[in-house]
Amino acid sequence: MKLTAALIFTSQTALAAPADRPTPSGLPVPRYVSLKFDQVNARSGPGDDHKLLWVYRVRGLPVQVVAENSEWRRVCDPEHGMAWVHKRTTDGRRMVIRMQAAPLPLHRSPKAESHVIAMLNPRAMATLVRCDSQGWCKLRVDGANGWAPASEVWGTDEKPQCG
Repeated sequence: MKLTAALIFTSQTALAAPADRPTPSGLPVPRYVSLKFDQVNARSGPGDDHKLLWVYRVRGLPVQVVAENSEWRRVCDPEHGMAWVHKRTTDGRRMVIRMQAAPLPLHRSPKAESHVIAMLNPRAMATLVRCDSQGWCKLRVDGANGWAPASEVWGTDEKPQCG
């Protein structure tokens, strides 16, 4: 699955609000969202008149909003591509993706020694149910609910993912 064509920097200023000023959406930046459709245009700037960079073709793909204006969100994807997408193409549901090449065991409880109940394949996505303070996240995929270390999936680290 090819997610990005190239990393392109534009002269657009980042529209992330400082901590003491609200964002246009009223939500924090950075934050994670998922793509709502199986085709989402990725543009070089916030508007339909900006160059089309690529088309995301993965419904549910987790992306991190790193800047926004009233209608557009600048997102970082799991392959560290950055582009602008329209806000109507994003969904607040949290998803994660396994980017490493090996399958990830999902455990019955948030402990490495607990029983493995399922495996999350490489490049597979899962719904993020919640994370605990010990660095474990509960994931749901194909009817299975299991725990995995947050560091083993993309879409949990609250720091900006694209530099």
